[in-house]
Amino acid sequence: MGDLLIGTSGWSYEEWKGVFYPSSSTNKLSFYSSLFSTAEIDSTFYAFPSKGLVNGWARNTPDSFVFSAKLPRLITHEKKLSLESGAETELVKFLSLMKPLIASGRMGPILIQLPPSFSYEKDRDRLTSFLAVLPEDVRFVVEFRHPSWLREDVWSELESRNVANAIVDEPLLPPDPIVTTDFAFVRWHGRGAHPWYNYRYNDKELQNWAPKVEEVARKSKKVYGYFNNHFRGFAIENSLKMMALLGASGARQDEARNRATAFLEGGKVAARGETSMLEFMGDTGHHT
Repeated sequence: MGDLLIGTSGWSYEEWKGVFYPSSSTNKLSFYSSLFSTAEIDSTFYAFPSKGLVNGWARNTPDSFVFSAKLPRLITHEKKLSLESGAETELVKFLSLMKPLIASGRMGPILIQLPPSFSYEKDRDRLTSFLAVLPEDVRFVVEFRHPSWLREDVWSELESRNVANAIVDEPLLPPDPIVTTDFAFVRWHGRGAHPWYNYRYNDKELQNWAPKVEEVARKSKKVYGYFNNHFRGFAIENSLKMMALLGASGARQDEARNRATAFLEGGKVAARGETSMLEFMGDTGHHT
């Protein structure tokens, strides 16, 4: 199998205190990167990062740590990848800001997460044009949110552009392990109702996923996997459990996993689906 990099989508959550972070004053990224080898930067979806912030990400993590990042919603959701609307200009701006990570080899795939309204029938040409202007020195992955994209000619298009398909676990699309380049990218969103992300995968669900991850690992050189179910620290426990199932954890990860499970099962967390929509909309980490 290829290399396995398992982590979470985002890391700066106050609600992870106790379940993962020792205290509110803990340097979250430094602590996180002492136990994980990768993280998906979720905040870049909402705003372009400053140069200082990007340098801080590099400064507070080991040299071997690898980031993935979400392309800003200005490009994917507002300009909808339209070159005529300036999507390429914004892409160049974003990549320029991410140069400290790109130049040091610590920038993993950049996620092009498409809006649910972005469909094959209406937007195929727009996606093709955008993929054609992607630079070759950065890896990209596309996450489809509309079922119309799940077809062979789309997989062929991604293969020809050396772009990965995001394999997802969510209520709306099938978790088909389609690999279109030499790396695979998996996102576990959760299976909750209001919202998806307020969900704690049980052991059986994770065990069922492990062979799929092993399958895509055999088809690729590297697998990036991120748990997006950040509520209450579910992503921490689930990612550490997945690492254990795949034989990718050590003593410190096992200790952190056991501590997270003990915290979650100690009555300090609401049951699945109990987070209100008001609380959800007030969180800046996962609206998409």
